[in-house]
Amino acid sequence: MPFVVLALGVLAIGVLAVPAVGGAINPHSASKLRAHDAALAAKSRAAVLDLYSLDQRLAGNQSRLTTLQTQTLSLRAQRASLTHQLRIAKRGAHLAQNRLAARLRILYEQGNVEPLEIVFGAKTIDEAMTSLDSLSRMTSQGEDVIRQLKRARANLGSASRELAVREAALAIATQRARATANALAATRAARSTYISSLAAARAMTQRQISTVIAQANAARLKSEQLARAAEARSAASSATPPTSFASTAPTAGGRTISVSATGYALPGRTSTGLPVGFGVVAVDPSVIPLGTHLTIPGYGEAVAADTGGSVVGSTIDLWFPTVAQANAWGRRVVTITLH
Repeated sequence: MPFVVLALGVLAIGVLAVPAVGGAINPHSASKLRAHDAALAAKSRAAVLDLYSLDQRLAGNQSRLTTLQTQTLSLRAQRASLTHQLRIAKRGAHLAQNRLAARLRILYEQGNVEPLEIVFGAKTIDEAMTSLDSLSRMTSQGEDVIRQLKRARANLGSASRELAVREAALAIATQRARATANALAATRAARSTYISSLAAARAMTQRQISTVIAQANAARLKSEQLARAAEARSAASSATPPTSFASTAPTAGGRTISVSATGYALPGRTSTGLPVGFGVVAVDPSVIPLGTHLTIPGYGEAVAADTGGSVVGSTIDLWFPTVAQANAWGRRVVTITLH
């Protein structure tokens, strides 16, 4: 049977299509998959930059947390020192009070604690002056001890209150820093998971691109073989394009399937990137894999190299160089052979 030569340059008249024909571009073509892969790569780069920023913020927050913990330890040491100083002051005051009490007991035992009693009880003026001086010193020492103890308690109390305020503020700052660190760590974990999912999506997309390219290469090789066979047969046949198509018997050794075949005459490219041409058939890849060699009664040898939105299940679209030839074919049920 004569075949029409593949030539897109003579398809200027083939803009109109037969109704219900579906030789459209597949949304999962290699170009769209590559665009999707580029979008995933851009998202992955942005996510990685965001992850670096999170790492820097987390490191800065960890440094602040370490500083706060150091300050907490310093305040605890200061409080321990204040407590120790207060204990020493109390012990010193207690010792001084004991010494003063012992001297007063001696004076009471001697029975001359009043200044006049000391004067009249003394045998000499020197003895009276010495006793009066001792009484004055003991009294002053007692007052000094009491004043020092009060001053020490006041100073230590003020320092303790200031430390308490600083410790409370430091505890709040530490709590906030820890909450920030936990939030940053959770955000970082989520970002790492997101980057992993983008990497998995890119790997899957690249596998799909490889599959589509392999299918396109296979379809291109078979289309070139069909084109060369068509040119050889066309050279030996009449130059007038056929208006009807003779029956071609299914080739032995292949699997047969009954399909609804529709003719169309749209120009352009297939979903695998090949230019449309005679012998290029649109199929549902779940029924007929792309790249499959077909024998179609009344049409001839063909290859599954295109898909379409309306090509679903056991349906195929056959390309014709003119609208008249597509209309002559129309839509018919044929039993094709898959090789």
